[in-house]
Amino acid sequence: MGAAPRFMAAKARPLPVLVLADVSGSMGEPQEKIDVLNECIRRMFDDFATADVGRGAIHVGVIAFSRGRADLHLDMVPAAEASWTDMEAHGGTPLGAAFELADAVLRDESAVPARAFSPTLVLVSDGMPTDEWEEALDRLLVSPKGSKANRLAIAIGPDMTEQAKAVLRRFVSDEANGVFEAQDVGRIQQYFRWVTVTVTQRAKSTRPDRTPVLSPEDLSDFGA
Repeated sequence: MGAAPRFMAAKARPLPVLVLADVSGSMGEPQEKIDVLNECIRRMFDDFATADVGRGAIHVGVIAFSRGRADLHLDMVPAAEASWTDMEAHGGTPLGAAFELADAVLRDESAVPARAFSPTLVLVSDGMPTDEWEEALDRLLVSPKGSKANRLAIAIGPDMTEQAKAVLRRFVSDEANGVFEAQDVGRIQQYFRWVTVTVTQRAKSTRPDRTPVLSPEDLSDFGA
């Protein structure tokens, strides 16, 4: 019987991507917003599933928040195992509940193991929270994994108030990029393409905990 191999390839570490999706009633007015969001997430996950894996194996999950609560619309799983079901828009915007659930997911080692690379959190919203959110956000931002996360935010639609955008600015991890404003559906698609490229570059990198320098201010290379 031959000798055991002296060296074994290191198993790729999870690189988590968690989307916090506002599916309140206003996301269905017009219906195009929720339809485009569903398609963008589906396409992003499909791209992750077929991406070459380097040191980081991309895992994905989705929190949908509306009607006074937040739910795991998709449990955190390897991208290749993700099965997408479209979300529907209805109810209010309980962002605080979404922050609480995101914190719980990040702390759950069966969902995000201790060996995982720093996660990417993508918050998508089109309005002002309808619940208490500040304490929940503060807990997320000081948590071991939430504090190290690459936190991105997209403000959807031309009717977002400055107050609502200020909430999203509290969430993001990179003040230089700030909150991306997608006033039309084409911009939503472009931004998700930018997120896709950013994450896949991290997965292929020799240092996946370092976010590649890609400016969302110039999205011309990331068309829909």
